[in-house]
Amino acid sequence: MTRKKLVRFAFLLVALGFGAWAIAGRWTEVADGFTRLSWPLLAGSLVAVLAALTAGMMMWRALLADLGSPLRFTDAAKVFFVGQLGKYIPGSLWPVLAQMEMGKDLGVPRPRSAAAFFLTYPIYLVSGLAVALVTLPAFAGDSVEGYAWMLLLLPLLVVGLHPRVVNAVLGFGLKLIKRPPLERPLTRRGVLTSVGWAFAGWAAYGVHLALIVAGLGAPGARALVLSLGAFALAWCLGFIVVIAPAGAGVREVAMVAALAPVLDGGSTIAAALCSRLVVSAGDLVCAGLAGLAARRAEAVPATARRD
Repeated sequence: MTRKKLVRFAFLLVALGFGAWAIAGRWTEVADGFTRLSWPLLAGSLVAVLAALTAGMMMWRALLADLGSPLRFTDAAKVFFVGQLGKYIPGSLWPVLAQMEMGKDLGVPRPRSAAAFFLTYPIYLVSGLAVALVTLPAFAGDSVEGYAWMLLLLPLLVVGLHPRVVNAVLGFGLKLIKRPPLERPLTRRGVLTSVGWAFAGWAAYGVHLALIVAGLGAPGARALVLSLGAFALAWCLGFIVVIAPAGAGVREVAMVAALAPVLDGGSTIAAALCSRLVVSAGDLVCAGLAGLAARRAEAVPATARRD
């Protein structure tokens, strides 16, 4: 085994270990909530999470292609999902470092990988805040009024996502670190495509949470709409409050507030904790499936491969 493969194997083991620990460490907190959920609901919730994570990968893939590095689905899935496991390791840079290194083997320049990675966050924020704005004020009311300040960020983020602004910021950042400019600038089509995938992801995340909420005693259209907004609001707040690793704790507080109109206090906490556990399980499943798919694809002769 070469040194590079050994380092990557060690990264994968450490990331999987922290991911498994994140699930096991919360089990006692969510055991009661899970006992109230049927297996079909849990399975459906996990499938919705897998769909949401796949939409996130497609968003990143669309950005990377627009910047000049189109990847096959299996290659993109491996780089994205295995790299994403790095978020469970203490330290914020592991995911982007992992994606940069794995992408380099596929001919993706490191600056391009980093640009696509960091662009996913403002796109998630813009689309997530838009989802929260549409769903929560009318259905959650006073329970989420303390988070209204976040909506002030929406117009700034929308302007910041204009391709001219993005390309200027990327060019300035690369110049600061003495790197050559990107060969291809980001286009409007690339931004809009990635935003579309982001909205698809929020819809799937909302379904995932709605199934958990239904199992805990709140079925119906109102609970579904609140679940859409609750997950989007929780993710956005968890990202903004950077002192919390992967939004730990912060997301749950926001989710509890948003779900308060349809669930009692104990059930809202159970829903928030169960949601985080299902999403963590989805991360591990996606990384495993992507790794297996990529390994099988590598075994197929190049002439037989299809995009």
